[in-house]
This record gives sequence, C-alpha cells and structure tokens, in this order.
Amino acid sequence: MKSVLLAFGVGVSIAVASPFAVALADVAAQPPASTSAVAGGPGDKLAAGSVPAQWQAAVEAAGATCPAVSPPLIAAQIQQESGWKPTAVSPAGALGLAQFMPDTWAGQGIDVNHDGTASPLDPLDAIATQGHYDCPLDADLAGVPGDRRDNMLAGYNAGSGVVLRYNGVPPYAETQGYVRSIRTLMVKYAAPTPPPATASGGAASGAGGVAIAFATARLGQPYLWGGSGPLYDCSGLVQAAYAAAGIAVPRTSEAQQATATPVTDPRPGDLVFMGPSTQLGTASHVGIVIENGLMIDDPHTGAVIRIEPYNWPDLTGFGRVT
Repeated sequence: MKSVLLAFGVGVSIAVASPFAVALADVAAQPPASTSAVAGGPGDKLAAGSVPAQWQAAVEAAGATCPAVSPPLIAAQIQQESGWKPTAVSPAGALGLAQFMPDTWAGQGIDVNHDGTASPLDPLDAIATQGHYDCPLDADLAGVPGDRRDNMLAGYNAGSGVVLRYNGVPPYAETQGYVRSIRTLMVKYAAPTPPPATASGGAASGAGGVAIAFATARLGQPYLWGGSGPLYDCSGLVQAAYAAAGIAVPRTSEAQQATATPVTDPRPGDLVFMGPSTQLGTASHVGIVIENGLMIDDPHTGAVIRIEPYNWPDLTGFGRVT
C-alpha cells in the first residue's frame, strides 16, 4: 500500500470471483467524466438495522459529504477495511474503522466530536474523515475514463497516482477485488430502491411494467444458482417476472436471448444480455432494463437481486419480450 493513503482492508473482504463483476475500466457509454454525481449502483439510504446503531448518524453524515459518496458506500468501506472493529490495526500500521495510516491521518484527521483530539481510533472521527477523504479523491480523478465511483474506490485502495497512471482502475487483483467487494457490500447496506419512472413521467406499463414490479418486490433476495422461485438466478428471475405478466419465456439466458426480439432502443421491461459474443443464444447473464442505463438483475452467487448499471464490458445486446 501507499504510505500516504489508506491501507488495504484488514477485516472482512469479499472478492467476488464472477464473470458478472461490476465494470471497472474501459467501459463503453459511461457517464461523462465531468459529471460530479456518481451514477448507478444501489440506493443512497441505509437499510434498516444494517449498521451499528451507535454509528448510524455518523455514517449518514459522512455519506452526505459530497455526491461521490453515500451512506451505503461509507458503510461498505468500513466493512471492507476493518469489519467494524474500531481498534483494528493492520500489519502495516493502519488504524481504526477506516484504516488510516498515521501519516495520512496527520494531514486529514477530523475531530468531529470536538473532544480535543482527532483520533483514527475514535469511530466518530474516523467515519467523518473517511467521507472527507473520499471526496477530494473523486475530484482528483474526475477526468479519468471509466466509472467514476470505481476510480475513486481504486484510488482509496491503491493511490490516486496509480489510477491516473493506468487511466482507470489498475490491473491489480487486490485493487480490482477491493472495488468489486465495495460494490457488492453496498447492496447489503442500501435500502431497496424502487425502479425509476419512465421518461414520460409514469411507471413502465404493460407486461414490462409487471415484470419490473415483480423483480422490484424481491430486491435484496439472495442469488440461488438454478433457482426458479422463491429464490432465483438471473434467468430464473426473468422467467418468473414475465410469468407474472402472463408471458412464458424460456428458462435460460441463452434461450431468452435467442427468442427475444433484438432491439437497439431499450425500454423499461426489455432484457439486457451479457456474454462472450453478440451471437444470439450465447448470453451468460440477463437483466431487466428499467431506465437510464439501469437494470434489475440477480448476478451471481453471494450477491442479491439489485438495481445496477448495465454498461458492463461484455454487454452484447438487448431483447424485447413479445
């Protein structure tokens, strides 16, 4: 790790070994780099009871520091860095909930509770400083291509200089695992978010609207490989969602891609496919489009049904269920 930045996590670390990982770098159709808000991902409110009650207000305050952060992101970083252990000390000497190195803390630490001492071992100080540290990282990396939040998280883990050097998330397994872990953990800490309204101002209508409503009602349910209900895998969720609308679709993502009508103007309720090629019938993942580059999907073992961006590197196309 860099001595001037935060240490790698010493607590819980969930590296998601999946071909359906969140897009890291070289992703097409990303939000403009000049956008200050970070697009995509889970909602901005904490799920009830997801963080220790004594620190909830501090996490919510830190998550409102700037548009680059949110309470679920702050909570996910704490989980990854220290496993919520306020006295955690890494082998490299990083301290506290947010695992600050002493020299970094010396220039960044905030005495948020005004007790006369800014300490990385004080949970309230550590949480507040974490939010204030993330925000300038995001600003420093605003011009880097790729997902802006992923770049910020990579900078937190490996250093902003490394992200600038590689023009995005660096090809380090540790850093890529860190980014994926935070993205996965954010879903755990985020309150379920209803699908957004369509551009016309109303909810998606017809069979697509029913499918979206079915999937939305199951946000947060864990993935089950081969599941067709009450727990699902990606294609099982799609099949059940359209069954609720009275439409039979095949069971697998490959068959769903092969039978859906290909479209280039995805609407809420359309299917979005990922896979090794654009050839029909080769999809290895499927989600349901809601709007504005977002989908509802059930991506992999260890994850949950969630709303997330669909601009993955292996996006191969869209299909309409008719």
